[in-house]
Amino acid sequence: MSQVVTRAGKARVLSVVMGGGQGSRLFPLTRDRSKPAVPLAGKYRLVDIPISNCINSRLNQIYLLTQFNSASLHRHISHSYKFDHFSQGFVDILAAEQTPTSDSWYEGTADAVRKNLIHILNNDFEYMLILSGDQLYRMDFREIIASHVERDAELTVATIPVGREFAPGFGIMHNDEQGRISRFVEKPGTPELLDSLKLPAEQLAKQEIEPGSDHYLASMGIYLFNRQTLIELLENEMTDFGKHIIPRSIETHRVYSFVYQGYWEDIGTIRAFFEANLDMTATMPQFDFFQMETPVYTRPRFLPASKINGAAIDQAIISDGCIIDRSRISQSLIGVRCLIAPGCRVHRSILLGSNNYETEASKAASDRDGIPRIGVGGNTRIENTIVDKNARIGADCVITPEGKPEHLDGKYCFIRDGIVIIPKNAVIPDGTVI
Repeated sequence: MSQVVTRAGKARVLSVVMGGGQGSRLFPLTRDRSKPAVPLAGKYRLVDIPISNCINSRLNQIYLLTQFNSASLHRHISHSYKFDHFSQGFVDILAAEQTPTSDSWYEGTADAVRKNLIHILNNDFEYMLILSGDQLYRMDFREIIASHVERDAELTVATIPVGREFAPGFGIMHNDEQGRISRFVEKPGTPELLDSLKLPAEQLAKQEIEPGSDHYLASMGIYLFNRQTLIELLENEMTDFGKHIIPRSIETHRVYSFVYQGYWEDIGTIRAFFEANLDMTATMPQFDFFQMETPVYTRPRFLPASKINGAAIDQAIISDGCIIDRSRISQSLIGVRCLIAPGCRVHRSILLGSNNYETEASKAASDRDGIPRIGVGGNTRIENTIVDKNARIGADCVITPEGKPEHLDGKYCFIRDGIVIIPKNAVIPDGTVI
């Protein structure tokens, strides 16, 4: 069992990452993969964030609950996270399964944990840490564990201060002066309800939050349960932690808030995914992958270094194994094994690259059949676009959302939140204008 040392002493902790949701708001990136398997920052996957946070917090016993389109996620986990025989560490996948007592899929976060209790309770743990598989942040979980133990809490909810304009999209907490949660409202929708939930001035000062505007404590979807408390709160048919279990637990158990004030982004929509990735190309990004004290781990690919042949590159991330010929790339993120022919212009775009290089036989077959090779053909312009893996984009193409609706399902692409998405394995003929 993961035994971590905190300022409150030693604690045995089991971590569970929720990865079972359908991820419909991230479609079409989730058309062929689960949400935690969506690529991030050129060479990572979303699921690498919570797992890396656990490893950096010395929590090395982790379950990942999966359900939809989980094949690529299973492959990524099996190739990325291997512990030695003596550490007793693991990252194991618990997929939705039929049992003698249930033949249904997960109906929510709480239901997913409930249906896996038979496996989870076989582990010797005092506390269970529940995490989301689609968030971008860096947190030392030993701090929330220490806070939980010191307060003699039965359940601790990680929260983050948000402004009034964002509060209606979250579950909002109201605490007493000791941090014990007295109210929990899921997505408060009226001004009167919001007014009743804002943090008082004395709590702003205590939490060292900038005064001057309304602040609210939003749930981050990160929960720390005592073992027995988890069992008690799941002895019902409620399906979701945020909507059902947490509001009910406030009335029956000691539930506290742990306030986190670092960078945190819920990668739940195409717009959030797009902006979070492009922010990484900034001179001072909000999330820094170069912070080596707490690295982000992923699959080792053993690719060659990227080769740039006369390209002009400004504020871009170029991942491993790319070949870029005499093109202009700005404010863009280029994924692994990305091949860009001469004369291209890539601006404010995310190219996820490809899973493999084409063989000579594959290239010959593509030429014979009159379809583009994998990568981006010559003299193509791409702006405000996400190009998913293994796409074949021909020469002299133009791909931009300019002049198009915010939401569109087209022949070669989708548009979501005003961003063009070229789906995985797409074939875009030469001269196509999107």
